[in-house]
Amino acid sequence: MNKQSRAGAGAVLALCLCFGPWGHTQASSAAGSAVRKEAVVTAHASGTFEVKLTPQASNEKTEDASLGRMTIEKQFHGDLEGTSKGQMLTAGTGAKGSSGGYVAIEKVSGTLHGRSGSFVLQHSGTMTRGVPQLTITVVPDSGTGQLAGLAGAMTIKIADGKHSYDFEYTLAKTP
Repeated sequence: MNKQSRAGAGAVLALCLCFGPWGHTQASSAAGSAVRKEAVVTAHASGTFEVKLTPQASNEKTEDASLGRMTIEKQFHGDLEGTSKGQMLTAGTGAKGSSGGYVAIEKVSGTLHGRSGSFVLQHSGTMTRGVPQLTITVVPDSGTGQLAGLAGAMTIKIADGKHSYDFEYTLAKTP
């Protein structure tokens, strides 16, 4: 990686970490809809997590420092106990007030309020001159095991360098 691409990767990493303080971002309506006709429970989960973002080298011969790709690894604690792995694509503009965006997909495996399985989260975030907007939703029909039928949306908060999540979700009642 050359000096320019390392600087770009550093800027993109900083941009990704800036998305966290959006705490009270409104979640999409995915938490309020259930595809199944079974009785569903609307629930709330919260806790903390640690995250490791690892910049990945570009396969392009003419690398663009404003674009980045990273792997994501998380360890969740609280109502959601588990791990996740994923991929993130980022873009930074260098505009005053930090503008940029990212998309990511991560697969979460573990237990949610004692129910085990896995599910996929889809992230879409933009920062417009310092004004953030973030949506994190469960990919429809991605739930497995006891989490089959899971739908919902997650918000992320960063305070004093610590990450936390709030997860509003629906899930069929256990028979």
